[in-house]
Amino acid sequence: MTSRLVTRIGLISAVPLEGKIILSHLKKIREGVPCGLGLYQGNINAKPIFYLISGIGKTNASWGATILIERFSPGIIINFGVGGAYPSSGLKIGDIAIAEKEVYGDEGSSLKDGFHTLEVIGIPLLAKGRRRYFNEFQLDKKFVKKALNSFNRATDNSSLTAKVKTGPFLTLSTCTGTLKRAKKLQRIFHAICENMEGAAVAHICAMYGVPMFEIRGISNTIEDRDIRKWGLKLAAENCQKVVIEFLRRL
Repeated sequence: MTSRLVTRIGLISAVPLEGKIILSHLKKIREGVPCGLGLYQGNINAKPIFYLISGIGKTNASWGATILIERFSPGIIINFGVGGAYPSSGLKIGDIAIAEKEVYGDEGSSLKDGFHTLEVIGIPLLAKGRRRYFNEFQLDKKFVKKALNSFNRATDNSSLTAKVKTGPFLTLSTCTGTLKRAKKLQRIFHAICENMEGAAVAHICAMYGVPMFEIRGISNTIEDRDIRKWGLKLAAENCQKVVIEFLRRL
C-alpha cells in the first residue's frame, strides 16, 4: 500500500441522509470501485475528500473503511451520522456526541450472571504489537479535543443550537428499542450513544494504523421505540455542520 497522505481525508457514513450537505461539495466516483450506496470525491475547504456511503451494519462499515484506506490512503477517517442517546447521557434530539472510544456491544459470552466481554474468552479481536483489542478501541484524544473546538466554532458561525458531550459509543447489530434494555446496556458499558457501525470502522483503522474520529448527531433518546418522536434530519444536519468545521481545522 502507498504511504498515507495526511492531506487526504476519508469520510464514511451509513446512509445518504447523513451526508446531504457533504454531498453538495462532491462528485461521484465511477471508475470501477464497487461500493455500498456511493463513493464520492472532491474538496471541502481546499482539502481532498473521499466519502463512502457504506450501508448499515458492521460488515458494510468495515468493508467501506477498507476500501477507503486501500484505495485512497487517507491520513484520517471520520465516521459520522446519527445515533441514539442513552437516557443517562442527558443528550437530546439535535445534540452532538463525540466518541472517546468505540465499544463492540455484541461480542462476548452470555453466562449465568449475564453478558461478559471478550476478555472472558481470552481471545482478542485484534493483536497488534503488544496491544490486544477485545471489545474497546480508543480514539485519538487530539482529534476529540479538536472536535470540541469545532463544535464551539460551529455554534458561533451558524444557526446550530445544541449541546455536545464526549464519551464511549456502543456499536450493536441489534438496535435497542426498549427503555429496559437501554438501562441494562448503560449499566454494562456506560456509553452515551448507540450506533451500528462505529466499532467496526475503529477496528479497521486500528488494523491499518489510521487515526479515526467519530461524531454523531442525536436523532432520538433510546426508549420504547416510537419513530414519531425522532429527529433524523435535524440530527444529520447538525452533525455535518460540525464535521465541516472540523475539516477547516485539520
